[in-house]
Amino acid sequence: MQTARHQGQRDAFAGPGFGEDAPPAFLDASAPPTSTHFTEQQKDHRRDSTEGERDGIRRARTMREITFEEQQVQMGKRSSARSKKQFHDNNDSFQLHAIPGGWDPIAEQKGEERRDQSFIRHVKPRSEGQQQLMDAIAERALTVALGPAGTGKTYLAIAAAVTALEEGSIDRIVLSRPAIEAGETLGYLPGTMEEKMSPYLRPLYDALADRMGGKRLRSAMQDGTIEIAPIAYMRGRTLNNAFVVIDEAQNCTYGQIKMLLTRLGWHSTMVITGDPDQTDLLPGVSGLADIASKLETLSDIAVVRLSKLDVVRHPLVACMLAAL
Repeated sequence: MQTARHQGQRDAFAGPGFGEDAPPAFLDASAPPTSTHFTEQQKDHRRDSTEGERDGIRRARTMREITFEEQQVQMGKRSSARSKKQFHDNNDSFQLHAIPGGWDPIAEQKGEERRDQSFIRHVKPRSEGQQQLMDAIAERALTVALGPAGTGKTYLAIAAAVTALEEGSIDRIVLSRPAIEAGETLGYLPGTMEEKMSPYLRPLYDALADRMGGKRLRSAMQDGTIEIAPIAYMRGRTLNNAFVVIDEAQNCTYGQIKMLLTRLGWHSTMVITGDPDQTDLLPGVSGLADIASKLETLSDIAVVRLSKLDVVRHPLVACMLAAL
């Protein structure tokens, strides 16, 4: 009786994992997994952690490579600096400095430095009127040149002034021109007197630079060899040993031209240029035509009248002057 009861209890508790001959459930290959979702999550986590470790290794390797390259660059710079220093110690003439005046692409392309123009050319007349003007400037102390634009009045006067300065017959060149705009009003200009007059005297500067060169022109203006003299400040002066050029005199009144004419001193030459047909003053205000008519009767004063046949600019200039 007791043996049968014990046998029933063993049969009741017999089952997977509890039998003496049956293997445990976790060792049974045929048993289905009890937590499939948890196992896939572990796989994903393990995969993510593995990929993260690989990315970290790659980033660390990249950072080491960048650091190594930076160290190589720094070592190359120090090596280059040491080589330059050794070359500087071995060669005393080696100097590192900026290019004076900046880099000039035109000179760089030509393979040479830009040279300043020197005074080597000789002015030759290109018409009979220009020949008369050059002869009058050379022979007379006062010359009045009248003519249309493009006849070379200003250029021939500047060329004669530079020639006289080179020969030593004069001590300085005095330039003057009325400060009147051509139909416009620029207002007050900033700067010194020379800077205020510079826009009005630009044609004279161009002719001077063409005959003397830019460097010599700047040097002559700094030491007073070439003087800028506004008409407003000419009264009371006596210009001795000077070559005086009064440009654009058609914009001067009769009284202004009379005042300028009386500034002529000993051993000086004065040339007055202008075009009576292109005055920027009101009608009847310009005094150039009247002054020229009265001075033409004096034998010691030359009045040269140029025409459209003496125009040396574009051929259309002469045609337009004839039509207008």
